[in-house]
Amino acid sequence: MRISAKTDYAVRAALELANAEQGVWVKTESVSQSQGIPLPFLLNILAELRTAGLVQSRRGAEGGYRLAAAPAEVAVADVIRAIDGPLANIAGERPEDVEYAGSAEQLRNVWVAMRATMRQVLEATTLADVASGTLPAGVTDILANEDVWASRI
Repeated sequence: MRISAKTDYAVRAALELANAEQGVWVKTESVSQSQGIPLPFLLNILAELRTAGLVQSRRGAEGGYRLAAAPAEVAVADVIRAIDGPLANIAGERPEDVEYAGSAEQLRNVWVAMRATMRQVLEATTLADVASGTLPAGVTDILANEDVWASRI
């Protein structure tokens, strides 16, 4: 799975909003500075998150952005989907919709299993989990395996 800079920025921006006191409007400049996200890029990302219904915005001196739901109700997967679409697609198709022949016939099952594994982590992990530093047990169990930390290029 490749995480684009835009998606990384979106999740980090959502975490800044999740870390704010509930109901408080957060200034874009604050998010930009805290996370090192270029302001023009951040404004576009927040607009996409607003369109997806994940954040709310308010204009004016007392305005800014805030999450549209409690951080515990927003999964990391929700933010990724708002920016990039489905968690997994194969040449623009859903993994279950692709068909292969011959020696590649089982490849569709590999893609479906990969998507399921991503869902187990990204749908189970909320913004509140990450912001608080307390990840779900399933995620910490995965991280406890030393092999996951090894880079394989």
